[in-house]
Amino acid sequence: MRESLVFVMIDYVALDMNLSHIDDVIIIENLSFKTPWSKEAFLTELTRNECARYKVLMIDNRVVSYGGMWVVLDEAHITNIAVHPEFRGIGLGNVIVEELIMEANRRNISAMTLEVRMNNKAAINLYKKYGFIEAAVRKKYYQDTGEDAIIMWKYDI
Repeated sequence: MRESLVFVMIDYVALDMNLSHIDDVIIIENLSFKTPWSKEAFLTELTRNECARYKVLMIDNRVVSYGGMWVVLDEAHITNIAVHPEFRGIGLGNVIVEELIMEANRRNISAMTLEVRMNNKAAINLYKKYGFIEAAVRKKYYQDTGEDAIIMWKYDI
């Protein structure tokens, strides 16, 4: 039996996140994480954190995915990535990771890092696809569950 491939064409716009995107981002955040960031946390990131860089993907004037990172000297630390549940499985996770990597490249970043829950195999595989490697484990990193985090690095930006 031959497996058929289905390609979905997605008409999206990638933008720098701004304050008008926060309400949609909070919806996605609450649908995606056991311990979501608050609206105030995102407002602080956009208005007070000079290291923060956030991207959104828009479809029909609606935020459907976002990702962020902190840029410190020549390194970037990915803080969060999420896709609205209604839009998962069509490649938007790939797109937001690519957007963050391109932003890092524009800023002459030499390496990127992130922490990911040890049981989040989909995210781990996504990051590996883009050249992130598992470097270490942070024991009991996630306060909500006590779960370990895998620290991943990408050096070939």
